[in-house]
Amino acid sequence: MASGFSTMTEKKKILFIMGATGTGKTKLSINLGIQFPSEIINSDKIQVYKGLDIVTNKIPESEQCSIPHHMLGIINDPNYDFTVNEFCKKMVETLDVIVENGHLPIIVGGSNSYLQVLVDDPIYAFGLKYNCCFIWVDVSLSVLFPYLDKRVNEMVEAGLIDEIRDFFVPGADCTMGIRRAIGVPELQRYFEIENDEDFDEAHKEKILEESITEMKENTCILAENQLIKIDNMVNRFGWKVHKIDSTKVFEAVLKGEDYQHLYQEIVIKPSIEIVKSFLEEATNEI
Repeated sequence: MASGFSTMTEKKKILFIMGATGTGKTKLSINLGIQFPSEIINSDKIQVYKGLDIVTNKIPESEQCSIPHHMLGIINDPNYDFTVNEFCKKMVETLDVIVENGHLPIIVGGSNSYLQVLVDDPIYAFGLKYNCCFIWVDVSLSVLFPYLDKRVNEMVEAGLIDEIRDFFVPGADCTMGIRRAIGVPELQRYFEIENDEDFDEAHKEKILEESITEMKENTCILAENQLIKIDNMVNRFGWKVHKIDSTKVFEAVLKGEDYQHLYQEIVIKPSIEIVKSFLEEATNEI
């Protein structure tokens, strides 16, 4: 068969893992990457930047299970504006490499507006090149919100404040680059007064608590907006999406119960079956 995508070129297969922040997309991608010869591509527009690993929830190399990861921490300049067009171009280049390796690309991340452009903009001819499988990991907001609060607390305990302090630049623009990450704008006010002797420690502590509360609120707003975007994309573009409801798993987590069995039964096993069926399907030729 001739190289390139001709009129008789077989479509390649791609797996997308979607969902709001905190719903376990990364964890699922690792579990599926272990089961199938895969490589994972980050599609979070903030995680493409180097640094602020706690704030941006990057998966550490020690947890990547030797699965190749792409587009993770690749931009050194914290102020660089990584546009949607650059994202799509880099994504297509990376997909070509993974397909050439004979592996399944797993695209995982929460930047849904970027993914929409990638899949639906005719300039990238995505539908002509690829067959796509979408898994949407969903958690009821009434359960997800308290979990996100809990996760912010855990991030603070893990050193989030020190991490942002080291990154703090007075007067920095928090509307571009990695400084858009939730946590950086919210803590800006605290770091501006942290070493100011005109403010007593009680006032500083109050500002810090308010900043953390604002982080939690903005994280929940982000999750809600992400769900709205996913729902709109599914309905508008008619994507065939497999929805996995992980609410019971997260309820168990919040109660401090053992959730591993639930996670296997509710999330992992169905997802493996979805991917198996997808890979076994006859690939259309165009």
